Amino acid sequence: MMGGRRSRGVFFEAPIPDRFRPGGELPMRAHILQHVPFEDTGSIARWLESRKAESTYTRFFAGDRLPSPGDPDLVIVMGGPMSANDEAGLPWLRAEKNFIRGALERNTPMLGICLGAQLIASALGARVYRNPEKEIGWFPVLSVPPVKDCFHFPEAFYAFHWHGETFDLPEGSIHLARSRACARQAFQVGDRVIGLQFHLETTPQSARALVDNCCDELQRGPYIQSERQIMGFPASAYEKTNRLMDELLSYITRFHEP
Repeated sequence: MMGGRRSRGVFFEAPIPDRFRPGGELPMRAHILQHVPFEDTGSIARWLESRKAESTYTRFFAGDRLPSPGDPDLVIVMGGPMSANDEAGLPWLRAEKNFIRGALERNTPMLGICLGAQLIASALGARVYRNPEKEIGWFPVLSVPPVKDCFHFPEAFYAFHWHGETFDLPEGSIHLARSRACARQAFQVGDRVIGLQFHLETTPQSARALVDNCCDELQRGPYIQSERQIMGFPASAYEKTNRLMDELLSYITRFHEP
């Protein structure tokens, strides 16, 4: 992949921690950065439980403090309705980006979802800005031609979306996916960091929570579905996206797999 290249001062070839090596017996330590109470981990919680991971949170809406960047074995950066550019009104965003940079320097496996992907991009010096269209609901995602040693998405698949902003690809990253409404849907940095503009963790409960808390955004638009359309998607759609999320999490934490 990147062969130890530097990307805006961040080095992505740190050694594998002993706990990630074969025979490591300590449980995985996952830390979740949560921005609003109604955007939690969804199906990720089941995956973490299946790995007997120790999960901790920084809930910014509750004033929680960040841990040391070297503490977690896995960082999950969740979504939220704010912008990655809102540092003036939300000063904790600056501290969060510093934490993300610190974890990246240690080559910690990391997943960013929606706002989380935008925060990773911003922490690496890439621009975050308004997308030409809001994308809300269930829409197809298309993988870009695969690169060796990168995570491979299916050629085309449905995913749940709720975003109005997008990002430039961070320097040195690999473009993984796109959609008709948004050219940059996923990227990979090194071999343990992935940012997703879309939501693979969505469950019927988490979709309901987003609709209930952000229904004012369900205005008419070419890529905005109605509440009825969103909540009418079949259980099989959630099952498929959740399985893909499981595969992605296993990929970025494969050094910790038993």
